[in-house]
Amino acid sequence: MRTLPLIYLLLAALPVMSDEAPRGIRVSGSGSVDALPDRATVVLGIDARNPSLAAARQRVARVARDFLDLVERLGIPDRSVTSTGANLRPEYRWDNESREQRFVGYQVQRQLVVQLEDLDLLGELIEGAVDSGVNQVSPPQLDSSRRKDYERQALAAAALDARANAEVLAKSLNAGLGELRSIEAMQSVPGPRPMMRAGAVAMEADSAVETYQAGELRFEARVNAEFGIAEP
Repeated sequence: MRTLPLIYLLLAALPVMSDEAPRGIRVSGSGSVDALPDRATVVLGIDARNPSLAAARQRVARVARDFLDLVERLGIPDRSVTSTGANLRPEYRWDNESREQRFVGYQVQRQLVVQLEDLDLLGELIEGAVDSGVNQVSPPQLDSSRRKDYERQALAAAALDARANAEVLAKSLNAGLGELRSIEAMQSVPGPRPMMRAGAVAMEADSAVETYQAGELRFEARVNAEFGIAEP
């Protein structure tokens, strides 16, 4: 009896491989949800410069005290306000004649952050802060207490959009849409959250408080999905 070559036996044991790869449709989908904000983070700063360290510190302390009094008058809870301690540093200026740095005084800074849950107070808070002596005001960062709900709604809309795109492709190729094979969600990280609309602050002090207007927030999501192709 003749023995088959070893290589032939090995090849015979291998499974038969199909040259045809599984057919599928890969698509992406996007979705978004617009919503009104109901909270804001307001970051403010106090910056004082003076040849006297004591004078600079006193000014910062006075402005901070006046601002906290304002917050209390507006009925904003203490837990919604955080503040840093006073940061100070000496300041120098280059003297061309002596060719050396000359001491000119001190800079004292303090930051205040308010988590505002009543946007009707936004204008009054900012205007009152400036009147109190606060000299650094960042644009309010708007947000929603229902952020997670809106993000999920955007995700669901993106998934439906991906399926609709796959159905269009399958139909255009005279094929049917098969089972879902995979899906990957990419929750969009919001860009800068919508701030107050440009021009929302009136130039006249007596009407400035009423002209702060919060725009809409947009929550976005994107998904990648793969579907099989079925016979039509």
